[in-house]
Amino acid sequence: MKNPDDPRHAARIVALQQLFLENYSESEGTPTEDFEISDYLSVDELEGLDEELYRSLLDGIHASTDQTFEIISKYAPQWPIEQIKKVDLQILRIAIFEGFIGKLTPPKVAIDEAIELAKEFGGQASDKFVNGVLGALYEEHKGKRSN
Repeated sequence: MKNPDDPRHAARIVALQQLFLENYSESEGTPTEDFEISDYLSVDELEGLDEELYRSLLDGIHASTDQTFEIISKYAPQWPIEQIKKVDLQILRIAIFEGFIGKLTPPKVAIDEAIELAKEFGGQASDKFVNGVLGALYEEHKGKRSN
C-alpha cells in the first residue's frame, strides 16, 4: 500500500474523487461545474497534496476524454465504457492520461499507482481489471517505442 502522506498519491486520490463526483453528478443530471471535491474534504485531507499534479491531471483528463475512452475501448473491448464500474473507469482515465497521453510520469509508475488506487477504492477484482487493461496498453506502447 502506498504511503498516504505521499503528495503525489494524495493528488491522485483527490483527482479520483473529483472525477467520480463529476461522473455521478452527470448521471444525476446535475451540471458538473457545480461540484468541486474540495468543498467536501477537510483542510487536513487537502493539506500535503501535490496541487500542481492534481490540476494537471484534471485539466488533461478533461481535455483528452475522447482519446482516453478510445484507448479504454481498444484495450477492454469486451467491456463497453458504460458497463465498466465507475471507479475503475476513473482510475483508468487517470493512469492513461498520466502515463501515456500527458506523460506526467513514466507509464510503469502510472500503472502501479492505478493498481494501488484500484485496491484502495475499487471492487474485489478491480486491481486485476485495471492491471489487464493498462498492461496491454503498456505492451503495445513499449513495442512502438522500441521500433
